[in-house]
Amino acid sequence: MVMRWRFFRQLRVASLRKIEIVESIFDPWKLQQDYQNQSMQGKTDYGATASFIGTMRDFNEGDDVNSMVLEHYPAMTERQLHQIIDEACEQWAVQNTLIVHRVGEILPAEPIVLVAVWSAHRAAAFDACRFLMEALKHRAPFWKKENLVEGSTRWVEKNTAG
Repeated sequence: MVMRWRFFRQLRVASLRKIEIVESIFDPWKLQQDYQNQSMQGKTDYGATASFIGTMRDFNEGDDVNSMVLEHYPAMTERQLHQIIDEACEQWAVQNTLIVHRVGEILPAEPIVLVAVWSAHRAAAFDACRFLMEALKHRAPFWKKENLVEGSTRWVEKNTAG
């Protein structure tokens, strides 16, 4: 029985995944649909897809914000995102994940991040999606510099609570 459980856990960690870091505006709905069409073609064993799309808002910490610049260290960021996905797959029966994150200059209302999860059941999809987003916000090495309406800039030191 133990052998079966170990094998099952290994299968869960080996789920499909895609991580993309992009420098231009993207359509999260189209990316999600295109990825699902490509990676889940012919699969009929998933019953739930949960996704989260984060967009830039025009305020933070009581100030109006014109734009934001997101920076990252590519190798470190990708490694951390893969580790976060591995952790989610160990906790929930996840079949597939997609993370798309924006870097560079971002304007209010533009998408910053897309996290999508496919699973056989909705609870696993919801829980894994939330876990991925919260872990990404707190552990992935992205650095945010805000350009405020009044003319100054500042580095964001902490993320808003989930």
